[in-house]
Amino acid sequence: MAATKMHNANMLQDVMQQSGVGFGTSGARGLVTAMTDDVCAAYTQAFIQTLKQSFNFKQVAVAIDLRPSSPKIANACANMLKQLGLEVIFCGAIPTPALALFAQTSQIPGIMVTGSHIPFDRNGLKFYRPDGEISKADESAMLAAELQAFAGVSSALPAENSAPRNAYMQRYKDLLGEGALAGQKLAVYQHSSVGRDLLPQLFTELGAEVICLARSDTFVPIDTEAVSAEDMQKGLDWASEYQVDAIISTDGDGDRPLMSDEKGQWLRGDIVGLLTAQALNITHLAVPVSCNTAIEASGAFKHVMRTRIGSPYVIAGMETLQKNGASSVAGFEANGGFLLGSSVPAYPTLAPLPTRDAVLPVVCLLAQAKRQNQPLSALVAVLPQRYTASDRLQNFATKKSKALIESWSSSAQTMLQALNLDETVRDVDTTDGLRVTCISGHIIHLRPSGNAPELRCYVESDSATLSQALVNKVLKQLAYL
Repeated sequence: MAATKMHNANMLQDVMQQSGVGFGTSGARGLVTAMTDDVCAAYTQAFIQTLKQSFNFKQVAVAIDLRPSSPKIANACANMLKQLGLEVIFCGAIPTPALALFAQTSQIPGIMVTGSHIPFDRNGLKFYRPDGEISKADESAMLAAELQAFAGVSSALPAENSAPRNAYMQRYKDLLGEGALAGQKLAVYQHSSVGRDLLPQLFTELGAEVICLARSDTFVPIDTEAVSAEDMQKGLDWASEYQVDAIISTDGDGDRPLMSDEKGQWLRGDIVGLLTAQALNITHLAVPVSCNTAIEASGAFKHVMRTRIGSPYVIAGMETLQKNGASSVAGFEANGGFLLGSSVPAYPTLAPLPTRDAVLPVVCLLAQAKRQNQPLSALVAVLPQRYTASDRLQNFATKKSKALIESWSSSAQTMLQALNLDETVRDVDTTDGLRVTCISGHIIHLRPSGNAPELRCYVESDSATLSQALVNKVLKQLAYL
C-alpha cells in the first residue's frame, strides 16, 4: 500500500509526509523500513531535477557506507538515475568526503547512501552538487519538484570504480609527503566504519606502524559527539596495552573523526578542529554555536562566525566570509568534521573541500605532533582550558523537545530551575536550540537532533569532570519531564 502511494505522489513533499523520511541537519534520514525503492527514487529524481536548473552533466557518482540496508537503497537510486538517462559511477563503500571530492573534481553530482552515526535501523541520503553539498535552498527546491512514476528496479549496481578512493588517499599523501608519519605508532579502531580499511592503508603508506582493533561485522553507531562510557574505557585500555601515539577512528560514513591522545583520552571534536585550523594557518572560521569557546579565547583567528548546527549552515557561513574578502577560510563542527572552504597558502596542493572530513584533521594533528616532537596531549594542554561534554536522550520525541525549548526560551531561569541547577542566567542564545551561559561561566545548551528522535545536551565549563557531571544531571532531570 505504501509503495502505491509513493508511485502516485506528485511532489517530494508528498513522499516525505507519507513516508516520514525527511531532511535533517545534513541530508535525508528515516527508518530503513520507510526507505523503500520508491521513496529513494523520488529523492533521487527531485535532486536531479533541481540540479538540472543550474548544471549540465551526464554522470552521477553513487557511494555507500557499510550498513546492511545501503546497497539496496543505492540500487534504487541508481535505477532512477538510469531512468533519467544518466550514467551511474558506482564508487563502492568509501567515506562520504571521498565521494564529495570525486564529485567536485569531476564536476558531477554525487549521492551518498549513509545514516552516518545513527542506529542501523535507520539510513539516509546525502546529496552533492558538482560544487559541493546541497544547501537548505536546494532542499526546499527538491521538496517542490514534480515527480514522474518510478519504473522500478531492473538492474544491479555497476562495477565498482576505485578512482574516487585512490584520489582521496592521494590528497593526503600529497599534503604530507612520503614518510611523514614515520616513527609513529597508531591504532585504528575499525568497528563498522566505511573507512576502516582505508585508514590503516593510508597511515602505513605515510610511514606509520599501524595496529587494527575491534573490527565488527555488525554495524556500530558511533557518535563522535557522545562517546559511550564503553568506548572511553576502550581508549584507555588500548593505549595502555599497545603504547600508541594515538587511536584513530571515525563515525559510520567517515566524515567525523574520533581521535585519542597517547593516553587513550578521546579528544573533543571541536578541540581537534581548533588545532587543525591553527596547524593550517586558517584566519577566518565558521563554526556552530555549540563549539567550545576556547576557539575565540585562543586568539588564533581574525574572525570567528557562529552558525546554526549542521554542515549546510557552516558552509553558508564560510561562503559569507569569503564574499566579505577572507582568503583563508575553514569551518568545523563539535563532532570534529572539518570543512575546508578555501585554498591554504602554506599547502598549495590542498584543494578546498567544503564538506565534513575526518582524515584532514587527523593527519594534520599527527604531523604537527611529529614536527614539534610532542605528544598530542601537549598540543591540547596549551589551549585555553575550557571543557565541553555532550550526550543525548534517545527515543525522546522531537515534538516534546521543541515544546520544552520553546517554553523555556522566554525564561531561561525557569529552565535552570526545572533542571535543578543552582545557577543564574547571564546570557541566552537561541541561534539553534537554547544555549544558556550562567554567571558562573557554565554553559548549558539543549537542542533537538535534526535527524533522529533525540534531545542533545551540550555543557561547557572549566573542568572536564564537572562538564560531564552536569550533562549527566541535566539528562537525568529531562528524563523525568
